Amino acid sequence: DHYRYLPDDALRRLTEKTEISASTLEGIASFYDMFRRKPVGQYIVRICHGTACHVKGSPLVEEAFRRSLDIRKGTDTAPDGRFTIEGVACMGCCTLAPAVQIESSTFGHVTPGNVDNVLHDFLLHPDKGAPGAEALEGSPRSGDGAATDGLVPEIRVGLGSCCMVKGSNSLYTELKQTVQRLKAPVEVKAVGCVGMCHRTPMIEVLEPNGRSVFYDDVTIAHVEALVWNHFRPESMWRRLGHHASRLIDRFLVEETAAAQVERHALDVRDPSVSAFLDKQKHVVTEHFGNANPMDLTEYQRRGGFFALRKCLAELTPDSVIEEVLASGLRGRGGAGFPTGRKWRLVADSKAERKYVICNGDEGDPGAFMDRMLLESFPYRIIEGMAIAAVAVGAHEAVFYIRHEYPLAVQRVREAIRRCQAMGLIGPEGMLGHDYGLTLSIMEGAGAFVCGEETALIASVEGKRGMPRLRPPYPAQSGLWGQPTLVNNVETLAAVPWVIRNGAEKFASIGTEKSKGTKVFALAGKVMRGGLIEVPMGLTIREIVEEIGGGVMPGRTFKAVQIGGPSGGCVPASMQHITVDFEALAEVGAIMGSGGLVVLDDTDCMVDVARYFLQFTQDQSCGKCTFCRVGTRRMLDILNRICAGEGKPADLDELEFLARQVKAGSLCGLGMTAPNPIVTTLRYFRDEYEAHLQGRCPAGKCTDLIEYRVTDQCIGCTICAQQCPVDAIPLTPYRRHVIDTTLCTRCDVCRQACPENAIEVTDRCR
Repeated sequence: DHYRYLPDDALRRLTEKTEISASTLEGIASFYDMFRRKPVGQYIVRICHGTACHVKGSPLVEEAFRRSLDIRKGTDTAPDGRFTIEGVACMGCCTLAPAVQIESSTFGHVTPGNVDNVLHDFLLHPDKGAPGAEALEGSPRSGDGAATDGLVPEIRVGLGSCCMVKGSNSLYTELKQTVQRLKAPVEVKAVGCVGMCHRTPMIEVLEPNGRSVFYDDVTIAHVEALVWNHFRPESMWRRLGHHASRLIDRFLVEETAAAQVERHALDVRDPSVSAFLDKQKHVVTEHFGNANPMDLTEYQRRGGFFALRKCLAELTPDSVIEEVLASGLRGRGGAGFPTGRKWRLVADSKAERKYVICNGDEGDPGAFMDRMLLESFPYRIIEGMAIAAVAVGAHEAVFYIRHEYPLAVQRVREAIRRCQAMGLIGPEGMLGHDYGLTLSIMEGAGAFVCGEETALIASVEGKRGMPRLRPPYPAQSGLWGQPTLVNNVETLAAVPWVIRNGAEKFASIGTEKSKGTKVFALAGKVMRGGLIEVPMGLTIREIVEEIGGGVMPGRTFKAVQIGGPSGGCVPASMQHITVDFEALAEVGAIMGSGGLVVLDDTDCMVDVARYFLQFTQDQSCGKCTFCRVGTRRMLDILNRICAGEGKPADLDELEFLARQVKAGSLCGLGMTAPNPIVTTLRYFRDEYEAHLQGRCPAGKCTDLIEYRVTDQCIGCTICAQQCPVDAIPLTPYRRHVIDTTLCTRCDVCRQACPENAIEVTDRCR
């Protein structure tokens, strides 16, 4: 952090002071994406290339940043040394796609046309959207144990990462200051993720009579009027002054502040709101949107640590495992292995030391479930880890969390500190019992393969995150050679609910073989993106069309990509398929960790397959020849096809290589890497064949398309002014012409044209 890269002198010094060899240090430094070997600029621009960002144009956004900062291909730092560009696999802000982070400030919905504005805005406000002290605050009244569940009026503000990017942290601060200044009888309360990311920043006003009123897209300018609308200050003079001001506004202002606030009111009975919420079932996300993530007193008041206390005082470790087995809970990280069976394997292993690891290395591009859970429910996950430790006989537990999730790391670290300070969990005991548990955090350094449990364990041990042969499984020989339980964030978050409410109640939700609920990150080309938790067994149509509201007006739902790089693309014609472990496997996809990216008719399925293969090829640890070389060969073929240089035999070669890579790879990353290709070839073969003819039906592959101005052009010159490479001559009041030899197909002109007079056509036309 001091140098922001790893200088050679510092590494040499480290080898002199330790027993670590230079080759070992070099091996680790070159393995993880977060370690740089070259100096960086004053500011680092991180451009997200997750699935949702990719389909919404992140490659074009990166090109625009390079043009604006004069950073040429093959380099990453501007000539003046001010900015450095880095590509990030996924920042977990999928509903804000395309997303860009400059230092600690994150910007959402970035387009090639507003890149200069983003840079200008950052230089004016370098800390905009960055989490401050408010992100770790507990409720003001929580210290005395006062109940806030409807008995005290509240204004609730979501302070998840996505909410703060949209300005909710500034809104929270302004609300607190306004309430204090007006002496309004209300508490401003920070809450976690509100789920409805497409509506943020969102606030909820809980009135003294228990009535809730929601507001979306609220800005700082609305704050004072909002407080006045619901809570009358104690001072009579303040009330008189306010009424006088409103009376004057009626004559002088076109629309009063109060009227503006009313326009942002959100009725929970509104069809779009009820459609998003009604089919959801909150188990893992219980109390979402109304619980302060850092308020330990509130968590306990709502039943927090009841399950752990029950496990310590009433249940035996064996009966805890039996309860988890009976619930039917399966791992939510992708494979769906029965959680109780995994716990049993670790419990039955005889050893003096055992470990529990929470796998928070959410590397799937297009997924942000674990980030939200860690940010919004840290105590719940801590409790789940503690229950798991008691059940398997472990006294040490490790959180492994992505470095790209700084707010999650901050909140979990602070939650652990508060639990220890209150004497709830610690090495000396838990909840007054003599069963001790030591909790620690390790941040991942940017390697997708570390989501695989043996690679994760190697990373925790300070090694390159390389998967190893199994058996022995981590349950027998894991961290430091000891029995180790590795569970996903969502899996552990479900455990307290299961123990508190009973296995039978959990098993009553979902399908016969896929019990309970699943949290999904709904993103991509969908009207209502966000974080949802639904019972297993809902259909793709119910999730995309009903909860998500379908694709944008004028577009056609084409497919949904489920399960990240290891998953597959399911066509819209199969939207009747239920979302559970068995049904998805039958159509060539997997549940994965829960990323669900919606694609429409503007998305090229060949490009989507290439995107995922590029990701897995880049993230391959290189240990297996089939994965290292096979994915490279497949990517070369896809690059040729997308450039219009493919041959019919290439499709057969892709299918052959897919079988070989799947059969010959050691870990799940390599085994499932071909899935996006296999499913797109199966369901969208016509698009591959069109590319062999030199056409991209979706108009996405830049080598196969060109931009053309139609007769609708009115000669307004907006496109010419916006074109970053001067490919459109400035000819006022005349139909413009695009010089295709200069055009980079950045799409800026089409987005800027007010008359929709620019179309994308086949290059061979």
